[in-house]
Amino acid sequence: MLQYVVDGLVTGSTVALGAIGVTLTLSILRFANFTHGELLTWGAYIALTLVGLMGAGAGAHIGPLSFGWPLLLALAAAMVLTGGLAVLLDWALFGRLRGKGGMMTLAIASFGAALALRNLVVFLWGPKPDYFSRDIQIALPILPRSVLGGMRITPDQIFVLAVAVATVVGLHLFLTRSFLGKAMRGTAENAALARISGIDVRAVVRWAWMIGGGLAALAGVLSGITVQVRPLMGFDLLLPLFAAAILGGIGSLYGAVLGGLIVGLAESLSVPLIGAEYRQAVAFLVLILILLARPTGLFGERGA
Repeated sequence: MLQYVVDGLVTGSTVALGAIGVTLTLSILRFANFTHGELLTWGAYIALTLVGLMGAGAGAHIGPLSFGWPLLLALAAAMVLTGGLAVLLDWALFGRLRGKGGMMTLAIASFGAALALRNLVVFLWGPKPDYFSRDIQIALPILPRSVLGGMRITPDQIFVLAVAVATVVGLHLFLTRSFLGKAMRGTAENAALARISGIDVRAVVRWAWMIGGGLAALAGVLSGITVQVRPLMGFDLLLPLFAAAILGGIGSLYGAVLGGLIVGLAESLSVPLIGAEYRQAVAFLVLILILLARPTGLFGERGA
């Protein structure tokens, strides 16, 4: 059972990173952005393409990891490019609808854009799954088998956990110490008051898309490293992302992280009990139970 805890933490870390982007757009833009899952997929495929352009065998592996420096460079570029794609979507679609329709109009538009992005992925890269690396990793023991069956983790999974922790710490410092971070928090609280106070709300919105898209790409690449890259990876993670964001409380960085970990653990621990096909149902059952007790989520107030 302890092994499922490790797997749940790894899955939850990926979900948490994606949920942070969801909660940013929900709190600042005030609508459910269904394209976020597809941005996750696009980020993974952009990174996969860049690694291929640099050469599949370019560079030695980094220590025991299954990949080398080309993937890290591709990850950084994919975060920037996917963030740019998110800004482009806002410029071409959502920005034109914001003053003309309500939340429902924007949500439906994002649903249509998500379908277009998903099919474009299949058109450009094909329907078959792919991998950043086909090397087989040996899981490292954390606890001996004599302790409740033991616990093992691969070097790639350790990398995912480390990146997730570093990203959350970096976002905390950004949102609490930088002028832009404070402006984003102020806009999430009250956009009209932020505008009167001299904050460039349009710039904040652009940065919210940029950061949200970059985090989606990061989550997509980390998911691809530990599992595989496929056209439906973002779609399959979309509901857990929203569940984590709502569970933690809209607008809360820490809530999104905690919600992601809860969703990941709930899904993983349900596998030996009811099977893998019902794991997402268990995550939503946990979401419903917590929201019945606390409708605003675990961290109910807006702001990070």
